[in-house]
Amino acid sequence: MFPFYDIISHMNYNSKDLKEMANAARAWALHAIRMAHSGHVGIVLGAADVMTVVFANFLRRGRDKFVLSAGHGSALLYAILKLSGYDVGDLNQFRKIGGLPGHPEIGVPGVDATTGPLGQGVGNAVGMALAVKINKTDSRVYCLCSDGDLMEGVAQESVAFAGRYGLNNLVLMWDDNGISIDGVAQTDVDVVARMVAAGWHVISVPGNDVTRVNRALMAAQKSDRPVFIQCKTQIGYESSLAGSNKAHGLAFNDAELMTLVQKFLSPIGENVWRNVAMEQVPVLGGNVDEKLPNVSLPMEKEKISTRELSGLYLQALIAAGANVVGGSADLGGSTNVHVAGMRDITASDYSGNYINYGVREHAMGAIMNGMAAAGLRVFASTFLVFSDYMRPSMRLAALSGLPVVYVLTHDSIAVGEDGPTHQPIEQLPSLRLIPNMNVFRPCNGREVMYAWRRALTEKNTPSCIVLSRQAIRQVQTPLGADLKRGAYVIYPARGRVRATILATGGEVPLAIDVAKRLGDWVQVVSVISVGDFRNQDDNYKNQILVGRVIAIEAAASAPWFEFADAVVGIDRFGLSGDGATVYQELGFDADKIAADIKGKIK
Repeated sequence: MFPFYDIISHMNYNSKDLKEMANAARAWALHAIRMAHSGHVGIVLGAADVMTVVFANFLRRGRDKFVLSAGHGSALLYAILKLSGYDVGDLNQFRKIGGLPGHPEIGVPGVDATTGPLGQGVGNAVGMALAVKINKTDSRVYCLCSDGDLMEGVAQESVAFAGRYGLNNLVLMWDDNGISIDGVAQTDVDVVARMVAAGWHVISVPGNDVTRVNRALMAAQKSDRPVFIQCKTQIGYESSLAGSNKAHGLAFNDAELMTLVQKFLSPIGENVWRNVAMEQVPVLGGNVDEKLPNVSLPMEKEKISTRELSGLYLQALIAAGANVVGGSADLGGSTNVHVAGMRDITASDYSGNYINYGVREHAMGAIMNGMAAAGLRVFASTFLVFSDYMRPSMRLAALSGLPVVYVLTHDSIAVGEDGPTHQPIEQLPSLRLIPNMNVFRPCNGREVMYAWRRALTEKNTPSCIVLSRQAIRQVQTPLGADLKRGAYVIYPARGRVRATILATGGEVPLAIDVAKRLGDWVQVVSVISVGDFRNQDDNYKNQILVGRVIAIEAAASAPWFEFADAVVGIDRFGLSGDGATVYQELGFDADKIAADIKGKIK
């Protein structure tokens, strides 16, 4: 721990100013909550001193980052942003449609991360701090977290990662009020000891003592490790419910809230905040380069897995100078992303372009969000079935408009011997349900190239590239096919079309085998992106969905009935065995499917 008592503090604003500023922030935040008839009072009263010191004396506007992982304190964040000169809009519109969102969201001026689900902001802050190291700037990242944040697994995964990578530009402040929603915060671990064990410097201060908080933050500037500041606070500070879990939410009636607003109103504090608003620092950019090198992928092999094709194309992109940072949750070899040209980023050398996250899928997702928010173009990989472990972070990437790329391999029951625990069933359709999320399942080299190029040039949409473990017979995409429409005829009928088979990824060659058995009246459509196809106009859809429509995909069947009359899918868990045998056992056999279709279409 730091001997913080011996550190001489130099403050831009003195203790008296800071207390007045904190009170002004409390009053403005409480007013917003009162007008909304909704919000979280406890953190506003308890953590205002900590956040005020950060914003007044340490945060360099446009250069440093602040993440409110305890997103329920959004009213306090908006109040401080408003007081310090950010054009966040009308605080009276807090939690109203068209106004300030209930939890912080990217897009509100001054908000650096979308938070709310506890623990996510800790991972975001770690990602931002790593991005700063990669970009070789002197920026710092500050994050305020709650007891609840530190109970979440994603936070603990991220804490371990930050310690391993020596992110000494990161300061994590714990609003340690000992209270959770249901009562006294219950923990079976020594939080401080855990942080020390993870490689962090720890400082403990009274969170409502602005002088001590300031000293701790001064000490943090000199650390050779990430810094954890335990701020002992009181939820509902200086209210009738101080120290009670009842103070967490909207526990006061209108008159009581009004009394608190009047108690904390501080024209002096508001005036000092105006000085903060005048202190401007030029905004630093990230390293996103939207121009991808023009490289191609040789299509020579008759059978090859799409994960191998992906690896070959990624390797070509890296060799040509693509400016991306990749990584994996301990599966870089299996997912074919740790290719030639990738150099590991380490605590002693941040100049590489590959991150070993360890078996930390959830932290990987949250950390990537932070890196993307800081301006890096990032991707990482795991098996499709394990996307479940980072689903909350993926959802927040979509909500935040962060163009993160997820490389998800081993995409079906064809995984085989590892059995149903490793065979995705519901993952693929459930990913497609996330708004603002691209999901590409390519069947050949051209589709793999398209998926990568589209994913790496998106500005506001994350992308999943879903790839096979097993080798797939390569079927050529027609030269005139328009892949951006999401679906196109890859195998045309030789006569009048009476039936259309929709398929994705590894099921496209199977669908063509079925069509050949049925005759010249069947066409096959490759659906690389269900979402893109859904967004097409009716005229294009009618050109594609001709006659009886059958969908074939080794995943849950229900979503396909949006387009298809019948579906060959999987609505059970898989089996342990040879991949090809499991595939056939669960109904993915060309002869069987063809016979079934013939019986339905006469």
